[in-house]
Amino acid sequence: MPSVTSAAGPIHLGMDTSKNTIVVGVLMPGEEVPVIDRLWNEEGSVRHLIGRLGDPAALRACYEAGPCGFELHRLLSSLGVACDVVAPSLIPRRAGDRVKTDKRDASRLARLHRAGELTAIRVPSPAEEAVRDLVRARAALLAGRKRARKRITAMLMRHGRIWRGTYWTQAHEQWIAGQRFGEPALASALAHYRAALDTRVAELDAVEDELAVWAARPPLAAAVTRLGC
Repeated sequence: MPSVTSAAGPIHLGMDTSKNTIVVGVLMPGEEVPVIDRLWNEEGSVRHLIGRLGDPAALRACYEAGPCGFELHRLLSSLGVACDVVAPSLIPRRAGDRVKTDKRDASRLARLHRAGELTAIRVPSPAEEAVRDLVRARAALLAGRKRARKRITAMLMRHGRIWRGTYWTQAHEQWIAGQRFGEPALASALAHYRAALDTRVAELDAVEDELAVWAARPPLAAAVTRLGC
């Protein structure tokens, strides 16, 4: 794509992102069909694209929120480009339009963005996003603890060791610790399961202690609360 400038109005960029590439629909003022460009999803390629399009202040970019996060938004903003990250579930789609390609998605985003039909989401600050990842780590550890507990319960039930009270109370855990097996392999298996559970519990305690520290800091307290911690 040659270098372009525009004095007639903003240039809209619809960006379909993946881990390796970005397909860009460049919609010039007064045009109805975007020009398609493809570039590597890396900082140098994005900077080169913006440099070819003239004044960054005349550019209006958008892309769908997804697994690649918000680094593209932050890069474009640092270059002086207005960028929206849009909610995929709120993108208007015509009935029966099930064909998805990178080029079609980029073109659609550019046209809808110019028409004002896209809903932008709030982009978190780097600090908020970091706390989000810590919360995700907590969720993963909670799931790991649950799986570790289920393995112990299932093993004991297979061998007729059934607890009749409330699970995972202090009394229940003492009961588990007191289980003895005549077969050394069974005793070893239970020991390994308990060690795995102890590891998950220790990791979870450490993450929750860190989250408590962040929750005490006013700029991030709301983010921690909003994420369910």
